[in-house]
Amino acid sequence: MHKSERLFQLVNLLKGRKVAVTAKQLAEKLDVSERTIYRDIQNLQTSGVPVEGEAGIGYLISDCDLPPMMFSVQELQALLIGSRMLSAWTDPDQAQHAQSAIAKIEAVLPSKMKQLNDSLPYYALGFNHDETCQAHNKALREAIESKNHLLMTYKDAKEDISERTIEPLGLVYWGGKWTVIAFCLLRGAYREFRLDRVVSLSVLDSHFEHGAEKNLAHYIELVKAAACHSENT
Repeated sequence: MHKSERLFQLVNLLKGRKVAVTAKQLAEKLDVSERTIYRDIQNLQTSGVPVEGEAGIGYLISDCDLPPMMFSVQELQALLIGSRMLSAWTDPDQAQHAQSAIAKIEAVLPSKMKQLNDSLPYYALGFNHDETCQAHNKALREAIESKNHLLMTYKDAKEDISERTIEPLGLVYWGGKWTVIAFCLLRGAYREFRLDRVVSLSVLDSHFEHGAEKNLAHYIELVKAAACHSENT
């Protein structure tokens, strides 16, 4: 567990408690030594977190506003909105990480910011994001990270089915539909594939490498150039 994550958990364990928690109890919950807990308590106190108590007696955090991690209200709102979108529109693993991030942000929000968070005008609903699409999303994300080739069965807009071996480069969300940007070995060029038209995916053992003209950034530059040319003609 990284130190930053441990400090977040420590704050959550101490905040709003009426009874002090001993360093031994905290160490057992976080699976670290008591010495580590004492160092973490000192780090929190130095950072301005109002941790009360002492060694041998226990610790707690009084019911007061905590420092908002040096983020502005607008920045925290942006982080929360982005996390909500990830939670609703990606695969279950990413959704769990996003929900964990939301919980950590909310745990240290001052009361005024909590009220603003509750009244955010943005919602991300994922009820039309089916399990098959989520599974494809996860398989593609993992293949992009590991640079594995994928064997894909795909149904196009005319419902013609083809089999492609692709090098997945990135996932793009178009406000309702996910698209994988890939280098298609059959066509020898970039191609876009909608996830809701993917019939099946198989991760292959072979790997690929990015190149100067085969990566997501290069693809985006080509799209920008094409859009600019279209506007000027």
